[in-house]
Amino acid sequence: MKDLWSGRFADALDPRIRAFTSSLELDKRLARHDVRGSIAHARMLGRRGIVSADEAATLVRELERIAAELDDGSFPWPADAEDVHSAVEIVLRERAGALGGKLHTARSRNDQIALDLRLLVLDLYDELETAVRELARALLERAGDEVETVLPGYTHLQRAQPVSLAHHLLAHVEAFRRDRQRIAEARERAAVSPLGAGALAGTPHAIDPASVARELGLIRPFRNSIDAVADRDFVADFLYVAALAAVHASRLGEEIVLWTSAEFGFAEIADAHATGSSIMPQKKNPDVPELVRGRSGRAIGDLVAVLTTMKGLPLAYDGDLQEQRVPLYDGAAVAPALATLAVVIRGLRFDRDAMRRATERGMLGATDLADHLARRGVPFREAHEIVGRIVRDRLAAGKDLGGMTIAELRRHDARFDESAVEEIRPERSLAARGSPGGTAPARVREALDEARRALL
Repeated sequence: MKDLWSGRFADALDPRIRAFTSSLELDKRLARHDVRGSIAHARMLGRRGIVSADEAATLVRELERIAAELDDGSFPWPADAEDVHSAVEIVLRERAGALGGKLHTARSRNDQIALDLRLLVLDLYDELETAVRELARALLERAGDEVETVLPGYTHLQRAQPVSLAHHLLAHVEAFRRDRQRIAEARERAAVSPLGAGALAGTPHAIDPASVARELGLIRPFRNSIDAVADRDFVADFLYVAALAAVHASRLGEEIVLWTSAEFGFAEIADAHATGSSIMPQKKNPDVPELVRGRSGRAIGDLVAVLTTMKGLPLAYDGDLQEQRVPLYDGAAVAPALATLAVVIRGLRFDRDAMRRATERGMLGATDLADHLARRGVPFREAHEIVGRIVRDRLAAGKDLGGMTIAELRRHDARFDESAVEEIRPERSLAARGSPGGTAPARVREALDEARRALL
């Protein structure tokens, strides 16, 4: 079979060049999208009288046959096809004869591949959104049982203040909710049809790009034919959204790794969701959260690869753009990573006693003491200094704040009220933080209700 562009050339393509430039194996996953776009294009050609109604019907019938074969795995892939587009066209021409050659009227492989990739990206957004929502829901389900569970909140990975475990889990939910918003926004930008732009300058045929866009479920057709074939922002958009979701999952995964270590002991991964060591019988490894952390690095690299390719390209289409498919396809691996992490989250066992004990060490009530004085008219900076001296003295004595008496507090400052001793208890500290968005159980329950409605 001749190459579709062979008329210009006297010599056959060197097999080494064919092997290097061919994208067929890489892009077979685009075939269904390619056929879908071709069916919409053939129907438009028929509606506009560019081919006859009978010719359009024949093209659509044969393309639908090819689509069915792609679905059931029986499509006869031509061994010498340069790419997915030529593979489909070769088979179409074998079956429809010369009529098959009319399908490419008013179309170029440049606008064709741009469409295929957009249709693929839209599908990938659906998969990613489903995975993000599932992970957020898993966190939400676990948070519902942990409103009153107290654990140390951290800054700089140092114990800071007591927080509700539910409040902490909902912080991760907020990140994934932002990811869902980004997916929706980026999906809208991707839903533009480039078909009809031709190679770069449009076509002299009386086409109707808007009707093709509607048939494909896209928001609108392109506005500028050069931009339509040159634009790969939608690829970068997807990889950015996927990378950021992966980073959010990585931060969650890191906490699972820390919390399930003996040093923290806050949680345990279910046996069915962990792996062991080939040499150390006692080991229980958090492989899933670790692999999620690693996959976030891949996702970031995929985004950088695409941006680096794009930054120096002149308009309109350049062969370099073919190299963007590998990072795009790799970025699709973020969704299953998030979905698997959701499974682990649902199976975690939290050690509430260990979390509670950890809040009793590390001077977590210090801010409560400073706030206690501030409510009694002491300037906060002065209160901060007073409590800082208390902490220093307690550390020197090898003691924590727990168990301090009112007499001990008043030796540092007479303005301490008897209620101060009670206010440094972790549960009281938790309940006191009732400001909007705070960790007080009442506020956390409000946040749970709002998040449940948002994630229905």
